[in-house]
Amino acid sequence: MSENDSQVVRVSLDELESTESAPASFTVASPAAGPKSYGSIHEPAEPIIAAQEKGNFFLNAWVYLGIAGLCGALAGWGTAERGFADDAGRRWGNIWMMPLMVALMCVGFGLADSVVERSTRKAAIRIGIALPLGVVFGFVFDLFANIFYNIGLGLVVSAGAQTFRNPAFWVARSLAWAVFGAAGGVVYGIIGQSGKKTGYGAFGGAIGAAVGGLIFDPISFATHGGAPSRAIGFGLLGLTTGIAIGLVESALKDRWLYVTSGPLAGKQFILYKPETSMGSQQSCDIYLFKDPEILPDHAVLVQKAGRIQLQARGAVYIAGQRVHSTRILESGSIVQVGRYSFRYQEKLRQ
Repeated sequence: MSENDSQVVRVSLDELESTESAPASFTVASPAAGPKSYGSIHEPAEPIIAAQEKGNFFLNAWVYLGIAGLCGALAGWGTAERGFADDAGRRWGNIWMMPLMVALMCVGFGLADSVVERSTRKAAIRIGIALPLGVVFGFVFDLFANIFYNIGLGLVVSAGAQTFRNPAFWVARSLAWAVFGAAGGVVYGIIGQSGKKTGYGAFGGAIGAAVGGLIFDPISFATHGGAPSRAIGFGLLGLTTGIAIGLVESALKDRWLYVTSGPLAGKQFILYKPETSMGSQQSCDIYLFKDPEILPDHAVLVQKAGRIQLQARGAVYIAGQRVHSTRILESGSIVQVGRYSFRYQEKLRQ
């Protein structure tokens, strides 16, 4: 045994206590960030939950439908005004003005939804439906509106009203114009392929047009009649009709998806149909554009026994968890499809 081996190492009690209380000088390295790897198989990364974005004001239905109604009514007025004459009998402008306004308002309503959804295919289809239906409905409802107006005038005169400055005459016009608004709402619902939407559209259109009719005569007095009064009055007819359709539809909805993030943040999709498709093809009810990860037919929402069932065909996440086949949606559920996030809502039942 060597001299060094025979030396005894002595550790005092104080040194031992100081060694036990000293902090460890080594650290444990944390795993590298990223997906875990087991050979060549990788776990899919968790989806990034998109933050809620501020909704675009112009994606509110009552806003873009109001603008569409205003533009459609003014286009109809501007076209027919050239052939219109006060107290000039049955000139073509006098015959076509109201039906043409109804027709172009209907085109505007159908086109507005398509513009918001960025779907040229839907725009072409909806214009093809709205224009002929609007013309037919315009003439039919014009006939009924004139009947209502003449009945109203008779009642007002029999009640003792003498001039058109009497508000009773304004009410008679208001009720007649409500018929035109109902026509626009009916065509709007037919374009949307929903009986419930047709009813809401007719109700909202009648309310909006009645408001426009009520203020038409005061506007005429202020502008001293003629083309300016018709332009302002008919423009307000289209504006109030579109706004009312959007507000009534929103107020009476039962189930809907509100877009919280993505290119359509701020828009709501009301679920009218038994099945509502979602995907990257323009024929889908909810067209999701500008995202290569979204399949042409990505998912479908099915109404069953008063509930909404989501059937996923591509990657869909609810509250961050992947839906592999189907899932029943609860009110308040956050649904993520690619770069789009939706909040599903149901009206509270009493």
